[in-house]
Amino acid sequence: MAAPAVENAAVSALRSVMLRVRQAAERSGRNPGQVRVVAVSKTKPVSLIRQVYDAGHRRFGENYVQEILDKAPQLPEDIEWHFVGHLQSNKAKLLLAGVPNLALVEGVDNEKIANHLDRAVSNLGRNPLKVLVQVNTSGEVSKSGIDPSGCVELAKHVKLRCPNLELSGLMTIGMPDYTSTPENFRMLSKCRAQLCKALDMAEEHCELSMGMSGDFEQAIEMGSTNVRIGSTIFGPRDYAKKQPD
Repeated sequence: MAAPAVENAAVSALRSVMLRVRQAAERSGRNPGQVRVVAVSKTKPVSLIRQVYDAGHRRFGENYVQEILDKAPQLPEDIEWHFVGHLQSNKAKLLLAGVPNLALVEGVDNEKIANHLDRAVSNLGRNPLKVLVQVNTSGEVSKSGIDPSGCVELAKHVKLRCPNLELSGLMTIGMPDYTSTPENFRMLSKCRAQLCKALDMAEEHCELSMGMSGDFEQAIEMGSTNVRIGSTIFGPRDYAKKQPD
């Protein structure tokens, strides 16, 4: 059980983040309501997530399949869970079956995982699943995500060949220190422009999930509609508790 003082610190940190999000949106002439904040709770206990939930937050993200399978049943059903990052194709059905309130998969980076998710949604008879195509905008070999040059073709595959998936936009993960350069964000925006032109989509209907604890204000100023905030809300990660994917 997390100490109450730590839990209260998380709620205070959440309020600070929401204020910073609003200010960043206003600085760039945007409506703060256009920016979604996902509280990424990997390695953190259910008690801490519950405290943030009780403060009014409803969107949470996890990076490891086993961890979200353990946590989701212990928490209220009106949470909108996001799975963030690379998902192994053989875990797709397990994830969807175990988390009925999974709202979004941020991390479709190849056709195989798209096909597995599509089949899993169909087999489970659930509503179409929203997904974001993950783009490797930094060119780091260690990063998941499709190369920007393949982004449009993968997005076409999801939209045209996966009837049980809803293409909601694009996402990218920042550098190892949780910051990205403006070039990374510009690259994702460029990919969106190309994608929307190819698929005849309005850009406002194509999300940009970019920005984490170290760079979310800059990301919002450059058009992000979805920021993923972990350590700034919950405190440093305890990677000794890391769950296997």
